[in-house]
Amino acid sequence: MSMIDGLRMEFQHEAELTAKMLSRVPDDKLGWQPHPKSMTMARLAGHIAEIPTWIVPILTSEGMDFAKEAYQPFMPKSHEEALAALQKNAEAAVAIMQGQDDAYLLKPWCLRAGEQVYFEMPRIAVIRGMILSHTVHHRAQLGLYLRLNDVALPATYGPSADDSGE
Repeated sequence: MSMIDGLRMEFQHEAELTAKMLSRVPDDKLGWQPHPKSMTMARLAGHIAEIPTWIVPILTSEGMDFAKEAYQPFMPKSHEEALAALQKNAEAAVAIMQGQDDAYLLKPWCLRAGEQVYFEMPRIAVIRGMILSHTVHHRAQLGLYLRLNDVALPATYGPSADDSGE
């Protein structure tokens, strides 16, 4: 099995778990945030749904420069809009991942803002960290947002206190 095939399967599994969590976001709580420095629930759901879009530049460019690229955060108006974006973005990510060469995945990719370099790592490490781990991190954040709003959490890596399994 190639490295990208393993990453793709893991990505698809995490996208399914993420969709379950996004499906629980209450539309009447999109403006809620646990602290003034925290993202709103809509912004967090949008961020989670947009993370898969980063796979395309990771696999098709030498890097990303925030000083040269305009970023417009995705702000869904409903959980259905967040779910639809996640589905579309995950499909595009899976398509670009198909057939990537292992040697290419070991080539460096750089994230910067002009002269400030945030990191330069092999593409495979960027996908693991900036995509997979980042998604899991923010999905856990969303789980806390939901818990604080008395929303039942879906099962992810096993049953939750609210669900016996799904």
